[in-house]
Amino acid sequence: MPRPPRITVRPLTAARWPDFAALFGERGACGGCWCMLWRLSRPQFEAQKGAGNRAAMRRLVHAGAEPGLLAYRGGQAVGWLSLAPRPQFPGLGRSRLLKPIDDAPVWSISCLFVAKAHRRSGVSVALLRAAVAHAGRRGGTVVEGYPQQPKQDTMPDVFAWTGLASAFVAAGFHEVARPSPTRPIMRCTTDRAPVTRRSTRAGTKRASRTS
Repeated sequence: MPRPPRITVRPLTAARWPDFAALFGERGACGGCWCMLWRLSRPQFEAQKGAGNRAAMRRLVHAGAEPGLLAYRGGQAVGWLSLAPRPQFPGLGRSRLLKPIDDAPVWSISCLFVAKAHRRSGVSVALLRAAVAHAGRRGGTVVEGYPQQPKQDTMPDVFAWTGLASAFVAAGFHEVARPSPTRPIMRCTTDRAPVTRRSTRAGTKRASRTS
């Protein structure tokens, strides 16, 4: 069986808006969300589900923001990852489970969406690795995600929109907190993270960076 085409990852820009819109389709990925849930107050999000959320995301992109990354395979957008400094997702602060665990200036991964035909084929892992590199290029030092870790081997895709813990582990993330049995908080440092030192009997040595 031939291998699928290589995955490339690019930031969402105004020029790539048509690719994003085609990937999300008429349902805005799921229920008219258009990846605006964490960016708005709950009443505002509910009031503009569908076309209103689509317009809000389009304004964000056309204003010059790069609110996430698109994964391409064979020239087609097949996956999406929402990424930004945590303050840009006020909804995270309203979550009982996802409140900040410390004062680290993290970049948050708030959503992952992969086209049905391309799921379980490495798209999420490619997006997660690219997210760490992207945040590092923009001065970020820590990338944080909020995946699901199902009690069984699988879970319905509709409930896995923040990603699965197994994909985060494969991309080099590690668990830093677990506010519920199925909801770890996971992090990966970028190449902009400061190098730490630790003591040894012979003196000090550099701790290795993770990426």
